[in-house]
Amino acid sequence: MASRNWGGVDARALVRVHGVLTDIDDTLTRDGAIEPAARAALRRLAAAQLPVIAITGRPMGWSEPFVRDGTLDAIVAENGAVALFRERGGVRIEYGQDEATRRANAVRLQQVALQVRREVPGAMLARDSAGRVTDIAVDHSEFAHLDAAAIERVVAIMRGAGMNATVSSIHVNGWFGAHTKLSGARWIVQRLFGRALDAERECWVYVGDSTNDQEMFAHFPLSVGVANLMRFADRLTVWPAYLTAGERGSGFAEVADALIAARAGARAEDAG
Repeated sequence: MASRNWGGVDARALVRVHGVLTDIDDTLTRDGAIEPAARAALRRLAAAQLPVIAITGRPMGWSEPFVRDGTLDAIVAENGAVALFRERGGVRIEYGQDEATRRANAVRLQQVALQVRREVPGAMLARDSAGRVTDIAVDHSEFAHLDAAAIERVVAIMRGAGMNATVSSIHVNGWFGAHTKLSGARWIVQRLFGRALDAERECWVYVGDSTNDQEMFAHFPLSVGVANLMRFADRLTVWPAYLTAGERGSGFAEVADALIAARAGARAEDAG
């Protein structure tokens, strides 16, 4: 493990930060609800004019209320397939795949879902499945429990059908298409701000908690794992640059506080 303590991050690197990209489940939440520490941190970041965009495997339908009520500035849901953001007082929803592709994939997704339930004892679709439009999710730790062998079997079935498959802290997600959390992050930054994310990797913080965050950890110099990432220590091949001391929402709050303090310090220096 090569991650450093977030408490030792160089404030000079944080002054350049444009915003925060974050996972949701077990990064902001506990048992499916955003923790008070994370909710308060989101408000502080908004007051500091630091946008927060969630990049998640959660579905479009589950994500929409968090954008509608202003909890998050925008969400890229279903691992890069659906973008949700506020526009003209409402929520705008855009898709990375056209309608014909989504319609054709929906049939294939249900075929794989049936195969998983038939071949993996105890496998069940996630309770948020009604809100999904581009993927399927199998519950392994939210309301059901699958052991490591069963999780590996679900992943193997999905990949054998030609799907992408990732394992989050609660679900195994599978989808058809080349999109990922990283492609979704590139899409939303270009869509909202008209900027190329890869040209300013050092100016965005990414916060996550699980094995499906590894592509993002690898891409961003200011990548951060909340402390409960250590649950997956034996399954990680890519570590974030930093780890927080606190878990879940408390860890996210550590990230927010350091960013806000760095900005305040820079303003004080300029004023002096």
